[in-house]
Amino acid sequence: MSFVIKLQWFFKQHWMKYMLAITLMALVSLGNMIPPRVIGQVIDSIRISELTQAGLVSTVSLLVGLAVVTYLVNYIWMTSLFGNSILLEKTMRSRLMKHWTRMTPSFFQRNRTGDLMALATNDVLAVSQTAGFGVLTLVNTVVGITVVLGTMVVFTSYKLMLAALIPLPFLALAISRLGKAMRQRFLASQEAFGRMNDQALESISGMRVIRSYVQETEDAASFREVTTDVMNKNRKVAIIGALFQPVISTIVGLSYSIGIGYGSYLVFQGDLSLGQLVTFNIYLGQLVWPMIAFGEFINILQRGSASVDRLESSLAQKADVREPAHPLEASHPLNIELKNLTFRYPGSNVNSLNGISVRVNQGETLGVVGRTGSGKSTLLKQLLRLYPVEPDRLFISGHSIDAISIDQIRSWVGYVPQEHMLLSKTIAENIALGKTEAGEEEIRRAVEMASFTGDVEQMKDGLQTIVGENGVMLSGGQKQRLAIARALLVAPEILLLDDALSAVDARTESIILRNLRRERADKTTWIATHRLSAVSHANWILVLEEGRVIEEGTHDQLMRLGGWYRQQYDKQQLEASLLENGKEAEHE
Repeated sequence: MSFVIKLQWFFKQHWMKYMLAITLMALVSLGNMIPPRVIGQVIDSIRISELTQAGLVSTVSLLVGLAVVTYLVNYIWMTSLFGNSILLEKTMRSRLMKHWTRMTPSFFQRNRTGDLMALATNDVLAVSQTAGFGVLTLVNTVVGITVVLGTMVVFTSYKLMLAALIPLPFLALAISRLGKAMRQRFLASQEAFGRMNDQALESISGMRVIRSYVQETEDAASFREVTTDVMNKNRKVAIIGALFQPVISTIVGLSYSIGIGYGSYLVFQGDLSLGQLVTFNIYLGQLVWPMIAFGEFINILQRGSASVDRLESSLAQKADVREPAHPLEASHPLNIELKNLTFRYPGSNVNSLNGISVRVNQGETLGVVGRTGSGKSTLLKQLLRLYPVEPDRLFISGHSIDAISIDQIRSWVGYVPQEHMLLSKTIAENIALGKTEAGEEEIRRAVEMASFTGDVEQMKDGLQTIVGENGVMLSGGQKQRLAIARALLVAPEILLLDDALSAVDARTESIILRNLRRERADKTTWIATHRLSAVSHANWILVLEEGRVIEEGTHDQLMRLGGWYRQQYDKQQLEASLLENGKEAEHE
């Protein structure tokens, strides 16, 4: 019942199709009662020598016609019922993906990728089977048993029926216990399947590291252990599933024995005709499928219920960042202001940002520098609305950021993270990810601004080059420039570069920065970097240490201050000079 309640939104939308399928299944069950009755009458007619040629032809024609009608009706209800189950499968996957795309990073920290894949594959399929084959078995059980028992009483003998049904309470008890065991074992098998997915993903994505440390054998052994655990848990599920039909067949066999034995006694006593005994045993045979269907229904229902619980648990999780009830309208981000902003990651006991205050007007560039782990990336992510922000601490165009629609904010922002997500498609398709309708000229323009043109021209297929999974065919610098081109193509009002130039040489960096200054003169840019030359042109620079601003100002002001920024800048310039001199010496 809980399965129906949790999926009532779907059943309410498609109740007419389900009612059609159930009605037609009931009609088929009623129609199946006719042949045994006709056969019994024919046998009695033969026994008393009253069967004529015309009567036989009429009987055969009736059975053939009934078979044709049953075939057509079966086709209609099967198409309707299983069409609905496939639609439910598609709908559930769409709901999951839509929900997951709205989730914040904390959701993916709580839920492993392998478990999410298991939800979108095995669990959705189990729910679909319950809504399709499960409904079929339920209707066949309820309608089939009701119709068969009613027909037995009317056309044969209620005494024989009651005697034949004596073993059935044992069937209900056995199926109840098997159903509980099936649910527990199926849940365990799904969890094991999720762990196997995680292991496979980690092994495939980390294959370079595994090979570099010569850990192929160990990784294969570890994966073998995981798959063995999955196999053992699925084997336990299969064992329980395999017990359903033998138990049902055994109990139905007892009913057959009672039916034949006691039925023969009633025939000898004159309480039942031979034709009625044959009819009764055919009806009893028709009870076998509803009984088996009942066992299958419990089996499928337990799987479907376990899966729908897992799906509902995932869908019930809320994002940390919520849409405002009444979002404010803001056409452009005229300025961004942080007022004593403090931030702590969910589940952490330490602040990642402490008392950050800065104002950046439209068209200005903010540089964010500092040691590794100082909070540079965290500061940039505050504008992505991935995590909750303290009220009245971050403002855009004078409005608190939590009062503006999340989609509105993200439509302003172009983000180039440290880890680049590239699709196994062409360079052009990767660049056009945020603007799929972009023409080739627009894409080439973005490639030129990212100083990526020379690399693309050297590739055999140019912009149509397949980059491989996660850009395996590209170098680190090429991945960075492709990601920059992707962000520049959408011309965002706010561009966030999170150490996006670390893998390019100084000359290429200079070209990209020059292009950014020229093309984005009226737009806002935030640059977090270790290489201080990348922010020397910025209107304002923040130096972070342990989430606090220890220095701030323009490049010239910070150089005159003589603190960490000056020391690090001089060190990097010296290293660059030595490297350049070394290259010149090699050429000589």
